[in-house]
Amino acid sequence: MRADGRQDVSSRARARERRTGIAVAAALVTVAGLVAGGCSAGDAPSSAVPSSAVPSAAVSPAAVSPGAGPAGLAGPAGGASAVTPLEPLPAAVPPALAPYYAQLLGWTPCDDGYECTTFRVPLDYDRPADGDLTLAAVRAPAAPAGAGDTVAPGERLGSLLLNPGGPGGSAVEYVEGVARTYDAGVRARYDLVGLDPRGVGRSAPVTCLSGERMDAYTAADITPDDQSEVDALVAAAKEFAEGCRQRSGDRLGHLSTVEAARDLDVLRALLGDERLHYVGKSYGTFLGATYAGLFPGRTGRMVLDGAMDPSLDSLAGNRTQAGGFETAWTAFARDCAEREDCPLGRTEQQAGERLTALFAAVDAHPLTTTDGARRLSEAQATTGVIQAMYADFLWPRLRTALADAGAGDGTGLLKLSDAYYGREADGSYPNLMFANMAVNCLDLPAPFAGPDDAARAVPDFEQTSPRFGRDMAWMALTCTYWPARPTGTPHTVRAAGAAPIVVVGTTRDPATPYAWAQALAGQLESGRLLTYDGDGHTAYGRHDTCLDGAVNRFLLGGEPPENGKTCGR
Repeated sequence: MRADGRQDVSSRARARERRTGIAVAAALVTVAGLVAGGCSAGDAPSSAVPSSAVPSAAVSPAAVSPGAGPAGLAGPAGGASAVTPLEPLPAAVPPALAPYYAQLLGWTPCDDGYECTTFRVPLDYDRPADGDLTLAAVRAPAAPAGAGDTVAPGERLGSLLLNPGGPGGSAVEYVEGVARTYDAGVRARYDLVGLDPRGVGRSAPVTCLSGERMDAYTAADITPDDQSEVDALVAAAKEFAEGCRQRSGDRLGHLSTVEAARDLDVLRALLGDERLHYVGKSYGTFLGATYAGLFPGRTGRMVLDGAMDPSLDSLAGNRTQAGGFETAWTAFARDCAEREDCPLGRTEQQAGERLTALFAAVDAHPLTTTDGARRLSEAQATTGVIQAMYADFLWPRLRTALADAGAGDGTGLLKLSDAYYGREADGSYPNLMFANMAVNCLDLPAPFAGPDDAARAVPDFEQTSPRFGRDMAWMALTCTYWPARPTGTPHTVRAAGAAPIVVVGTTRDPATPYAWAQALAGQLESGRLLTYDGDGHTAYGRHDTCLDGAVNRFLLGGEPPENGKTCGR
């Protein structure tokens, strides 16, 4: 990455290589910081892409942005209890924002036939005179009609904005990585556009720690056994948050999802589209639903895949996500038990017991690896297993990594953990985790006031997830010390008057449990639930003819699938 934030061709090629194979950068929930902070969009073969993850995090309370919540969110910012509705913004553009909506986009050729541009948005929509942010976008221009085109030639439908999740996943990198894998008819009718949200990728990116300190952060013990380990975990959280405060400053108070949704509306207008057509995965569903709630009259054909439930507070979200990973683990364990190379035994119970024993052994004695002086910690071993839950094509790799770990070699699990965080071979880290934490900690109040609260929550988390509950309870401490006060609260999204919105849920999704898709589809006045009965995180683009066909017909013809339609196994 060059100092000006623009990637050269070689760094883009490396980014694409990361997205193939095991690069499913974790996708956590928009919740305050769980196994990686929240919901991301796990990268399935040609579907989802990097997103988020993060263990501990937090810092000294030096509020960057007190204030009321961003416009559109009803109820007191930072409030704890009542779930309030997301109210739409006025249809007319306020005069103070008119110059932003009147910009002209200058598209320039960038990499491999794509076109890039930048535009300005206000740092604070309520006080636009306080300064601007520059956001970056890329597009794959509509391709010539192909054999799979189901729409009359020449019928262009406008732009289709894509978001891979996170928060923290780069939509620019995502479009450059997957645009050519989209359905031929969709590519013929739409320009595929990726906008890096504020604070992410090339759009005024947040930065927090050096590569060396991130290595220490990812290895920090997230299952503390005594007070000294609790103190060390809190210190790691504080170091992370303080690094963000020092390096990112006032931006930390203006990286909320509501603000990012308003940025989407500016880009919609600059693209010349009356309505926003959109496919969002994982956290991208939260961003898309927020847009629909704020601008229902400008919402076009919207697909929300791997949906999040905006009505959950951070504690409930983290706990239910732990249950999602437990469900995914159970599916993996059952599959493993039927295979000759399974290192976990021949029953689901044996698999769980052996995994628990492995984590305990690594906690006591970190494993050697082939990566120089780095050793595999328990936190990294857990993250490596979690990473493989995002896509079943990673299960063979996990079986091998677990077998190697049982023999004393932690290399395989460390590589899976590194893929979760996006760590490069040179020891550097992308902006993914920094942005993930910054957005999550603004969007919802922290679940815990301190480590005592986290300790008291452990039994409930472990009941939900015997394998991962304890880790996720302590990870939920992340935002307790964050330097910017939260501006969001749990809320429902009705989006009254919006065009049909297709909500896709996968029955054994680890990061965004299926119940979340059911909840979001039920909240949306025009929601249509489309179910994929299967494993992995998100479903569209994973080559299921039934599901992909239903989504593509909606994007091309505007007709949503029947509410409750099920595809997959």
